[in-house]
Amino acid sequence: MHGLLLIDKSAGMTSHDVVRQVRRIFKTRKVGHAGTLDPLATGVLPVAIGDGTKILQFLLAENKSYRATFKLGISTDTLDAEGKILLERDVPTITAATLESILAQFRGEIEQVPPMYSALKQNGVPLYKLAREGKTVERKARQVSIERLELLSFDQQNITIEVDCSKGTYIRTLVSDIGEQLGCGAHLTVLRRLQSGVFSIDECITLDSLAALDEPQSVLLSLDTALRNCPAVQLDDAATAALKFGIPPESTQVDGSGYASEDLVRLQVNHKLAAIARYQPLRIKEKRGDFELIKVFVSC
Repeated sequence: MHGLLLIDKSAGMTSHDVVRQVRRIFKTRKVGHAGTLDPLATGVLPVAIGDGTKILQFLLAENKSYRATFKLGISTDTLDAEGKILLERDVPTITAATLESILAQFRGEIEQVPPMYSALKQNGVPLYKLAREGKTVERKARQVSIERLELLSFDQQNITIEVDCSKGTYIRTLVSDIGEQLGCGAHLTVLRRLQSGVFSIDECITLDSLAALDEPQSVLLSLDTALRNCPAVQLDDAATAALKFGIPPESTQVDGSGYASEDLVRLQVNHKLAAIARYQPLRIKEKRGDFELIKVFVSC
């Protein structure tokens, strides 16, 4: 059994909790997820089963979309509602014009300092473990991209926004930084992932609904469908035979369009996924073929 599940994660559970439940439902150990969600967060969590775990690396780099609500005037050590209160400050009078002016500062390419309560590692130790020991270490700022930052609603206590952002963006950090610009601090109270790459919340199923299905495998996306963002390239008979020996195809041996140099593509045999490759017609080191094979699915 191989494929991808799109789970609408509930609040209060970790992403690994979701993996454990999926393992029980499908009676298999080979399960993994793409794009960790904090326990507080809900929404889109891609979960792979069987050979689906082989494509997770291609899903992790995708952009994400979130809806977030944050409370003004209170800063916490985790930057969200689950943390310890560090500081309380008065909230100034806020107007839509003030908020728009501040939000504009966070659109585009920005730098973020990752939070201490995160899975990033220093010397092999996750930062959250150090944070739980009361330790704080220096973290380098990282560049992330905020493609859309839209104000949905606000009052003198709470603000709700929607964000389209690059991989590696911490919404908790974004919220905290906005609060500092307002001069009163803030912490995240509600977070919902609306989109992960090409996968929308409308396509997701809750764990309860999944467990209630007589045939849960019926909602599995095939590997080919899960990689629908990559152009499909059909192999001819000669390229298919060569692929079995690890030889990538020539451009003259494929039928497909909509891709350019360095793009990831799906190599298909009879419209079934056979491999994932990168189109590299100008390779110098490798004389065989115009594609670099990234992952070959022998069973296909």
